[in-house]
Amino acid sequence: MIRTKGQTAYQTMINIVLIGVTLITVLPMVLLFMSSITEENTLVVNGYSFFPEKFSLGAYRYILQNASTIFRAYGITILVTVIGTALSLLLTTLMAFPLSLKDLPGRRALNFYVFFTMLFSGGLVPSYIMWTNTFHIKNTLLAYLLPNLLMGAFNIILARTFFTTNIPNDIYEAAKIDGAGYLTIYAKIALPLSKPILVTIGLFTWLAYWNDWTNGLYYISDSGMLSVQALLNRMIQDIQALSAHSSISSGGAMQIPQVSIRMAIAFVAIFPILLIYPFLQKYFANGIMLGAVKG
Repeated sequence: MIRTKGQTAYQTMINIVLIGVTLITVLPMVLLFMSSITEENTLVVNGYSFFPEKFSLGAYRYILQNASTIFRAYGITILVTVIGTALSLLLTTLMAFPLSLKDLPGRRALNFYVFFTMLFSGGLVPSYIMWTNTFHIKNTLLAYLLPNLLMGAFNIILARTFFTTNIPNDIYEAAKIDGAGYLTIYAKIALPLSKPILVTIGLFTWLAYWNDWTNGLYYISDSGMLSVQALLNRMIQDIQALSAHSSISSGGAMQIPQVSIRMAIAFVAIFPILLIYPFLQKYFANGIMLGAVKG
């Protein structure tokens, strides 16, 4: 197809805008990594730079001194993320699928109940008392799995809207004529046809579990049960305490990297997500667009 000058100019403009958006997305990650391998004094004096004067792996050496602890924390994080994402998808779709059925008794009231939970919560203190005194989740894997992240109203609404607008009701009716029950329709029709929204919600939940550090802060006191985010957060606190003690005892001498290690810790935490996301991106784009359209 031969393009006119106007079409060529428009396409060029779109390409420039997309390149700009890509650079806005990628450059902060590059700067984060470059800062993590910059020598501490250079970073303090000159600030962040894509082309530092002096390189140093001191921040990563400091992290590797605790390699066994970090690997154990990665194991806990991966286990919690996989289990939590799977359970969250199961519970979310089990709630969303009935809400997408127009003949469900009390459908409007249930939809309002789901939406209501997006506006109000019990608060931090009551939640902490409930989880620790009633459910006794402190220093267990359930402390990472249950509070706040297992199922969310936003994800339920996304999945419900996808089921409603993208799976024709005639398919359900045909399955009923063939003798299928609602559980069979859910497992063999609704879920297989919902890969885009499942990947989208799964990615949301995966990121929420992977990046969660507050549950570790509130409910985990055993150092052997720390997730990656909770461990790295504690390492930052320890570095600040050691640096303050070093400053007092040695007249301000700073032996431990502070700025560069924060960058290194952030990069270590986000690196697995950078590896996984490109493989899921096409499903994510489809799912978020289709699931957000209201019928």
